[in-house]
Amino acid sequence: MSQDLFSSQRPDIQEIYPEVYLLADFVDTQPLLQVIWEIAAQSPFRKMQTPMGHYTGIELTNCGPYGWVSDSKGYRYAAKDPLTGKPWPAMPQSFFQLAKDAAFKSGFKNFNSDACLINHYQIGDKLGSHQDKDEGEFDSPIVSVSIGLPATFQIFGKTRSGVEKELMLHGGDVLVWGGDSRLIYHGVKTIKADKQQPNLTERFNITFRKAVKEVKNKV
Repeated sequence: MSQDLFSSQRPDIQEIYPEVYLLADFVDTQPLLQVIWEIAAQSPFRKMQTPMGHYTGIELTNCGPYGWVSDSKGYRYAAKDPLTGKPWPAMPQSFFQLAKDAAFKSGFKNFNSDACLINHYQIGDKLGSHQDKDEGEFDSPIVSVSIGLPATFQIFGKTRSGVEKELMLHGGDVLVWGGDSRLIYHGVKTIKADKQQPNLTERFNITFRKAVKEVKNKV
């Protein structure tokens, strides 16, 4: 059942599914948007080829030590932008701290993201059911920040089919999930225009992950 929690009565934090937390109006998005376009000036938004020969339906770019990439060889994280041949733009400290603070407030301590994927949605775009499973470890949570047009986030649970939860996300909302729900299937329904906010014409989603497992030196 769809659940729209957008109201002045929304709690600051709510567990909307086991180990999935909504932080309502957690961040001012305008400064984030300015930084996104600075990142895109260095590593432009683009659609990437998938292993099946298609292209991603959503434009994307990355910042941080590692960026999510896709091509005929598969899905993975890479230290360099395949479009420019250069390292991805550095992750701004404000981004890193935002992810860390959101994770901490949701009960996930010591989250140090090393990958930041930025998706750019146009009206009519959607994201099908999938898992985030290209990372080197699954102990760390995922932190997802919404900017711009509202979107209906779908939680399918442990299997790809059968929606267990739908949640309307608005600009400034942050979603955090981990633990036993780290590998849930999830997606985003088709982005629609917002008649109440006609000035909004697009949506951005910033997703923070721990892409590479840290190797501790033995003493």
